Amino acid sequence: MAPNTASPRDRYRAQVRAEIKEHAWGQIAGAGASALSLNAIAKQMGMSGPALYRYFSSRDELITELVTDAYRSLADAFRTTASDGPDLAGLAHAMRRWALEYPQRYFLIYGTPVPGYHAPDAVTTIAGDIMATLLDACTAEATEATDATDADNTADVGETAFDTHLAHHRQWAGGHPAPAPVLRRALTFWTRLHGVLSLELAGHFTGMGFDPAQLFAAELDGLLGR
Repeated sequence: MAPNTASPRDRYRAQVRAEIKEHAWGQIAGAGASALSLNAIAKQMGMSGPALYRYFSSRDELITELVTDAYRSLADAFRTTASDGPDLAGLAHAMRRWALEYPQRYFLIYGTPVPGYHAPDAVTTIAGDIMATLLDACTAEATEATDATDADNTADVGETAFDTHLAHHRQWAGGHPAPAPVLRRALTFWTRLHGVLSLELAGHFTGMGFDPAQLFAAELDGLLGR
């Protein structure tokens, strides 16, 4: 293992920044990201407001750190799942495991946007990596389906008006070469599973008498044509 060459001052700064972020996650869990307050965190830590601002110059800088951490952790979960090859079912289960383990992270990046906050390009690039992994899996699925059938009987099957729209509105795909039907497949997968997860994490299934995990599995089976 390489020695830690950071100075004691740098290590202390990193430690304090990590502690600030932990308090921030606690605030988000209790009142949502829009209520995030650096002055309140400073009070919890026994610091003055100006002292804390030496570690994060603004609320937006802190939010950017939190959003970056959230996207990176989900990207890592996706990357680990995809390391053995494209697997839509595996990605779906990885997403649910991550969301249940880190609900505050999930809601920060996929819940209601924080008023007045705009993520920098570096953050949206990480989010694009997550979508690229999903698009890779959908592309592999489409290739396998084509290989398993007669191409003459499958040409132009599944084309929709939305496919035509997506062919000319694909900025969200970050330059991924997937054809429009695959883009639609990825969006369908993404939105339906996020719909179930968002309702589950927000507690809307509480008291309804069924297992949300079974609902998620059923939605996934439907998406995969099982």
